[in-house]
Formats: sequence, C-alpha cells, structure tokens
Amino acid sequence: MTELNTQNIGREEVEHASQDELQGLQLERMKWSLKHAYENVPHYKKAFDDAGVHPDDLKQLSDISRFPFTTKKDLRDNYPFKMFAVPREQVVRIHASSGTTGKPTVVGYTAHDIANWADLVARSIWAAGGRPGDIAHVAYGYGLFTGGLGAHYGAERLGCSVVPMSGGQTEKQVQLIQDFQPSIIMVTPSYFCNILEEMEREGLDPRDSSLRIGIFGAEPWTGQMRAEIEHRAGIDALDIYGLSEVMGPGVAMECAESKDGPVIWEDHFYPEIINPDTGEPVAEGEPGELVLTSLTNEAMPVVRYRTRDLTRLLPPTSRSMRRMGKITGRSDDMLIVRGVNMFPTQVEEVVLRIPELAAQYQLVLTRSGNLDELEILTEVRPDFDHLSVAERDLLAAKLKHAVKTYIGVTARVTVQTSGLVERTLTGKARRVVDKRPK
Repeated sequence: MTELNTQNIGREEVEHASQDELQGLQLERMKWSLKHAYENVPHYKKAFDDAGVHPDDLKQLSDISRFPFTTKKDLRDNYPFKMFAVPREQVVRIHASSGTTGKPTVVGYTAHDIANWADLVARSIWAAGGRPGDIAHVAYGYGLFTGGLGAHYGAERLGCSVVPMSGGQTEKQVQLIQDFQPSIIMVTPSYFCNILEEMEREGLDPRDSSLRIGIFGAEPWTGQMRAEIEHRAGIDALDIYGLSEVMGPGVAMECAESKDGPVIWEDHFYPEIINPDTGEPVAEGEPGELVLTSLTNEAMPVVRYRTRDLTRLLPPTSRSMRRMGKITGRSDDMLIVRGVNMFPTQVEEVVLRIPELAAQYQLVLTRSGNLDELEILTEVRPDFDHLSVAERDLLAAKLKHAVKTYIGVTARVTVQTSGLVERTLTGKARRVVDKRPK
C-alpha cells in the first residue's frame, strides 16, 4: 500500500491556507487516494478500467470528473468488507447503516482513520465555539450509527468533558442537563425539539439552561427550524454535516462567527455538485447533488460518492474552504404527489410560518383510485392547547392554503393538540409515512 503523509497540519494553517496551498494539498492527496483505491479495491479497479481511466490520468483537480461515480448500491453489492482497501485485520472499527431498505452499507476505519475523524470533529466543535473544558452532552445514537461515537471521540479530542447520553430517555436527558450543566449539546434537531418540549412540560424555561451551543445534524433542517430552536432555547444552533459512507459527522461544519452554511473540510474531502438526472457537473454556485471523494481514508476510500443530498457550493467566508448551502432534501427523498415534486423540508418551512404551530409534523401519503392523497399531521404549541376544535380547524385551513400556494399541492391538514404527532425517540424524525401501493 502506498503511504500518504497525513500528519496533521496546524488547524489555523490549513483552515486559512491560500487557494494555491489548499489545491496543491488536495491534488497530492487525491492522487494518492485514487491509486490506493485502484490498487487495493477490486471494485474500483474494474470500475476505472471499464470507464477507461487510470489514477495516472489525474493531472489536475478537475480531472476527477473523468472517474466513475460510487453509489450506495455499489457498497451494498460489495457487502460486507469488499470495499476495504486494507487487510481486515487493520480495520479497528466497523460501522453500518440501519439497512432498512436492503443490506446495510458498511464502513471501516484504521486506527489512523479514527484519529483523523476525531481531529475533524474536534475542529468542527471548535468552529462552533466549543473549547477545551466545556461539557458536551452527546444525544446522538451510539452503536452502528456513526453519530454518537463520532461526536464523542471528537469532543474528547478537543478536551471536552463528554456526557455519552445517547438518544431516548427524554426525561433523563433533561435531568442530566439540569444537573451536569453542559454548555454544548450534539443531537438531531428534531430530537432537540423533544427535549425542549420536555423541559417546558416540567415547567422549566429552556433559555435558563446552561446550554449555549447546539451542534445539530443527521437530518435536513430549515432556517425556520434554526430560528425556532434559537428563540426557544437561547443558544447558537449550528449545522454539522457528515455521512457514514464517507466518514461520519465532521465532513463539514458551520462556523459560529458566520453561521452561513457548513464549511467542507476540503483538506480531507473533495466536493462536486452534479445534475442528479444527468450526472454532469453544474455551474459554480448552482444547485444539484453533492458528490464527495475522500482524500485521506485508508480503510475505505470513496471516489465520487453520490450522497443524494441536494445543495450548492458557496465561496469561502470565515475559512479558506468552500461552504455548503442548506440541504433542501435528498434526491431519493423527493415526493411526487399528483405530478408535483416536493420535499418534506418545504412543508416544514410553511408550518413554521404559522406562530401557533409546533415544529412537529408528519406527511402521510395514500392513494385513492389512481390519485395520490397527502395528509399533513401537525399540532399546536403547548401554550395554544386551549384553542377549540373550530380554532384549530381555522389553522388547518390556513396551512392548507399556504401549502397549495407555496408548494402547489392540495393536502388534507389535521391540527391536533400538542404531543400527538409521532415523536422520534432515538434519532432522526420520521417525517414521511408512504402507504401508497408499490
């Protein structure tokens, strides 16, 4: 195996490097990563050969567009360990997706990969305003999901005191926040809303808690959700991005001083934006699907991995690396309802424009004859539980009109009392229930 020197460059040095310095480092690392994948992963050797390309064909960064994509299907077809580029004995940790739609996708890490991952999550927490000595409450799920352990190791690497709470047991979450006085919480935004509701149910004002930084990821969330969280909790709500297939949390992180989209740590991951239908690169700044190539992964390099996340690349601001726009959805999460393309986050934006409605909603899709039917289940905030059925019906009509106006879909809307929309207990919200025949 060809070795790559991935000794940590100083955090300040790499985060504020010139474009020439950064691109020179990326090119060196990309050449290594392509060669490493080609020589050690049969899938990549065949894929490159079939596409008529060789790692030596990479002369400049833009040449990466000549190489074939990697998809989740490729990972599943090579289940469990055929995508590893090192002997299995050198893999010190294995994570996997839930596998709810087929075989899980598996990712492996060498000891050096684990160290890099911890460094990047530590860098991310620092960018969010965290510092050594802070108490970090980790409410991401632990286990095969990368969120909990990724956040945990990164917070420890930074020098934080870590509370490894994991998800669920919401009353205990609140108790430990009260007792341990953490300044940082790392959790999905939807589950943090559950924690806020529990605080309010217990008569506590979330704004009086010790929390000052929320590092939220693992699911798309809107600017309206950020404003809702910051208002209710009195914290800075910041966006962390990652995916198991590439590493886990810490691929990109929003910076506290700018709060203008997650900075992609481009010294370890090279981003592209493509048209999700054609696979062709889009113009700079245009929306499309995010594609990532790992530059330093030893155990499992990935080349042009199609994330399915829809976003855009934005120029650098607080760091020398490019930013991601807010993820608008996933190309495979797009719903087609009576010929209209829509994403759950569009509904979230509309729901949160109505002050009486809580940040909880669920979309239920059914079919009547040949026609799709959409029902939106929502609820009022606890301080509006006194509203009558007639008053809730008026809110439902208001939301129905807004969804039709802004999204173009006619939906049935139900507005319930607080606490009745299905909650996520351990992680990502279940925003869509699709009961249509396959």
